[in-house]
Amino acid sequence: MIKSITLRVSFVFLAGIAFPLISGIITCENYSVIELLGSLLYFFFIALIISAGCIWIVNRVRRVFTINSNPYLKIGYYAGATLVFITLITSVLLFGWLNISKENFSWPQLLKAASVSALLAMVYVFAYEIMILSRERVLDTKIVDQLDKERAEAELSALSNELDPHFMFNSLTTLSHLISTDVGSAYLFNQTLAQVYKYILLNKNREMISLQNEIEFIEDYFFLLKLRHDDKLQLDLRLDRTDNHRNMVLPCALQVLVENAIKHNEFSKKEPLQIRIQLNGSYIKVMNNVSPKLHATSTKIGLRNLSNRYKLICNKDIIIEHHKNYFIVKLPLITQ
Repeated sequence: MIKSITLRVSFVFLAGIAFPLISGIITCENYSVIELLGSLLYFFFIALIISAGCIWIVNRVRRVFTINSNPYLKIGYYAGATLVFITLITSVLLFGWLNISKENFSWPQLLKAASVSALLAMVYVFAYEIMILSRERVLDTKIVDQLDKERAEAELSALSNELDPHFMFNSLTTLSHLISTDVGSAYLFNQTLAQVYKYILLNKNREMISLQNEIEFIEDYFFLLKLRHDDKLQLDLRLDRTDNHRNMVLPCALQVLVENAIKHNEFSKKEPLQIRIQLNGSYIKVMNNVSPKLHATSTKIGLRNLSNRYKLICNKDIIIEHHKNYFIVKLPLITQ
């Protein structure tokens, strides 16, 4: 982006040289080299005064017009103010030049020079305005990007935090049941629960986690479920562990799908709930057989939150497939 000081120096240098040549108010043959250099400095001084006046005009006009103002009216104000203000200032300076120089004074010559200075000033005014607008646009873009980032982080934090109360409620209910029926299993459940919840605390605020870590977590999590439900649940992991450290997923994504399957389906030892997790191209496919609970009402909060998390983090979405006998959710696989 062009800085204001760069634009101003460039204008003073170019206008200081072009202005006397275009307006024809100097005849080089009448002056020595030293006198020409002195004249050039004088025209640089005029260009500097013009640039200062242009900046003052821009700042004054911008105070009057808001972002929603008529742009054509704003352009008219710029043109009118520049024409009047700069013509008056440069006419005085040029009149002084014609009196101290070796040039023959003439009003048409003065008028021509004032017109040239006004034209150069208008070019500078609009160039300066464009520079300010470009700077404001970049700043606005940065602000919008920062607000979007903060909004996404806030939404992601809220979505992640929604998992904790649901998970803890189910876990404590299971632990309470085991304490009253099997103290040994309750102790084992409590130890494993501590490990599982430690994983959630350490990783819930991370954007991504390796598939290998998520698999180890889901195995511990499913172990907790098996302690309560025995052979009513079956987990089939069909994953090649070779690339699982390179493949990434969202933390607790698999846990959400397993919990969702258990929440919405009937299952027994005779007809167990079968959950299969396998790689399917660029997705992780989580599939379970369907046996809907008769009086269960689905809010779909878990799947909706999971979908929103993927959209916020990697701009991808999960794929949900409803079939007669089974239910499938595909999670986008992120390769590191």
